[in-house]
Amino acid sequence: MSNAFNMLKVALIGSTGAVGQEFVVALDKHPWFNLTHIVSSERSAGKKYIDAIRDPQSGILKWHNREQVPEYVRDKIVSKIDDINPKEFDLIFTALESDDAQTIEPKLAVHVPVISTAAAFRYENDVPILIPGINDEHADLLKKQQEERQWNGFIAPLPNCTTTGLAITLKPLIESFGVKSVFMTSMQALSGAGRSPGVIALDILDNVIPYIPKEEEKVQIETKKILGRYDRESKEISVNDVKVSCTCTRVPVSDGHTEVVFVETIENADPSSVKKKMMEFSDNVSIKNLPTAPRDYIVVNDDPTRPQPRVDREINDGMTTVVGRLRKDSVFDNGIKYVLLTHNEKMGSAKGAVLLAELFKTKKII
Repeated sequence: MSNAFNMLKVALIGSTGAVGQEFVVALDKHPWFNLTHIVSSERSAGKKYIDAIRDPQSGILKWHNREQVPEYVRDKIVSKIDDINPKEFDLIFTALESDDAQTIEPKLAVHVPVISTAAAFRYENDVPILIPGINDEHADLLKKQQEERQWNGFIAPLPNCTTTGLAITLKPLIESFGVKSVFMTSMQALSGAGRSPGVIALDILDNVIPYIPKEEEKVQIETKKILGRYDRESKEISVNDVKVSCTCTRVPVSDGHTEVVFVETIENADPSSVKKKMMEFSDNVSIKNLPTAPRDYIVVNDDPTRPQPRVDREINDGMTTVVGRLRKDSVFDNGIKYVLLTHNEKMGSAKGAVLLAELFKTKKII
């Protein structure tokens, strides 16, 4: 189904929401992917994209991105889901709520590969949770998914955005020192909660919300699956036996999830060795030359006041995981602790999904 110049024809389902808007920006002038169709609710269908994101009463443009609405999409007509033929696309991105994803994504995957930001299928045995550069070999499980479900396509979900930075930073530690247990406390940005207008500002202003429903369970399960071992013969993922415990909180920051991480390693790990291994991993990461890949996959900062969301979240256009305050832990015999920052709406969401699609293209999965 590829068109001229080997550009892949793609559609975006859920194009007008906060994550959909990030996709629209991430796919602007993309060298490999041509976004030809944008899909949203019945309410938006038939309108130009620019009108679909404008409040009809007030005229307020509900555009949440720092970049302007890209020219290529402003006058595109929004379709509804029943109006598109999935067979006409090489790939479909979805930015849906989990309940909607549960019903919509399988209907698409019968015909075409789907890359999803929703949690709906993350915990199925034949569905890998992929972070490009971390567990690329798990993508082989998609063949099993296609065979067992008799689909021409597949569903490949991203992890929860809080899981992303944690799994990225744990990968080099597991490879070099082994990891027994992890304790993490997150300070998560408002944008991760969606863009509901009204009372949410009154809830979070001058406040920290110490509970995010289902978040901790997601991070704990997903981290172990992502960092698990893939067996090519059985086509199964053996989840990592690392113990993961976390507390997830919401803080009054616009974008960028900060996480405080304590790691008990199997072998002794001092801060300078950990920094060296993280930097080596970053320098040799598998996805280094892909169009959306950051120049630095991981940055380790020696300044004890970093990372900070306002200062560091846009490094390499929000695709870098920034680590700081790397130091020896005083509780574990073999322990290390650090602070990390990832951009939850870029590497942790839409741009991470585009990066995954690039990985699939290089592996000839799409």
